[in-house]
Amino acid sequence: MIQGELAGLRARHADDVAVLHAELYEDVPTRARADTRPWRPVGAESGHSPYAPGEPSDDVAVFSVVERATGELAGEALLWAIDPHNRSAHLGISLRPGCRGRGLGAEVVRLLCGYGFSVRGLHRLQVDTLADNTAMIRAASAAGFALEGTLHGAAWVCGEFLDEVVMGLRAEEWRAE
Repeated sequence: MIQGELAGLRARHADDVAVLHAELYEDVPTRARADTRPWRPVGAESGHSPYAPGEPSDDVAVFSVVERATGELAGEALLWAIDPHNRSAHLGISLRPGCRGRGLGAEVVRLLCGYGFSVRGLHRLQVDTLADNTAMIRAASAAGFALEGTLHGAAWVCGEFLDEVVMGLRAEEWRAE
């Protein structure tokens, strides 16, 4: 487990699937804001849940987030689109509704940066999020990410196009923190 003061990142367990699926996937409006793919009805027990543990992969690193004080499953975190040639990846987190507002998000972003830069040897991490996702923007900014641009009308979410922002952080900038 990768441990911080408030949170830890660990491998996904089969027991995590039902909780994450119920609270993060079945909340359609929230899930539609978190994923560029359209929501579709998938059962947690189908084996096709996006939270089902999968085979290890070189292009994605998936973690379950655990609140250290309680041991409670708090959400998911991942590096995705890992590009070993350019040594880059995208970073994402999603916390269960009852675990938001506790300072876990900022720490999870920092833990993912440590994993990406120190363990995987990446050079650059990127956050792509909706422009109104102030919690993610705040967590990424606290870890040293800088706003690199706005993609106007780039995300189709629940019947409307919304702006996305792109934030980036390079390894040498992270080390300077």
